[in-house]
Amino acid sequence: MIIALAGRRIDASGAETARFPSENIELVRRRLRELFEKKEAKALVSSAACGADLLALEEAGTLGMRRRVVLPFNRKRFRETSVVDRPGDWGNLYDHIVDAVEANGDVVTLSFNSHDTNAYSAANVAILDEATALCRQLQLETVAVLVWDGSPRGEEDLTQSFGDKARARGFSVIEIKTL
Repeated sequence: MIIALAGRRIDASGAETARFPSENIELVRRRLRELFEKKEAKALVSSAACGADLLALEEAGTLGMRRRVVLPFNRKRFRETSVVDRPGDWGNLYDHIVDAVEANGDVVTLSFNSHDTNAYSAANVAILDEATALCRQLQLETVAVLVWDGSPRGEEDLTQSFGDKARARGFSVIEIKTL
């Protein structure tokens, strides 16, 4: 099975609404590992933001799964805007994972400007495209995984949008709760 994944980042300091609090990291890590093992997943395609993405990538690496990372723009800028801007020591994990995935030729970097509001949405589409391509190449089923609190933040919610786009493509969708 190929896993196409998107989800919540760790909550910002002082977040008014809990979506992925730091105290739930190990709970989510365990849920991801259980899902990967149950589905006998062979590959994971995701971005590499702090929270759901990096936890999934770390667990996939531990299980020996192939990992493909999609970044909307260059690696350094993504690290600044989506990794180290939240509480926790995500920077070292990001560097380690992206180095390893890049060494295998499995980092896809889109050419968006980091100020382009469409960059992250385009990365979600690319995650689904890359998962579909791996599905054809490896002749395996693909499933979309949403790692979130289950409550959309409004029309601009990228996790909800990822799920909607996956369903529109015929993917089955599994949700892993962050709360």
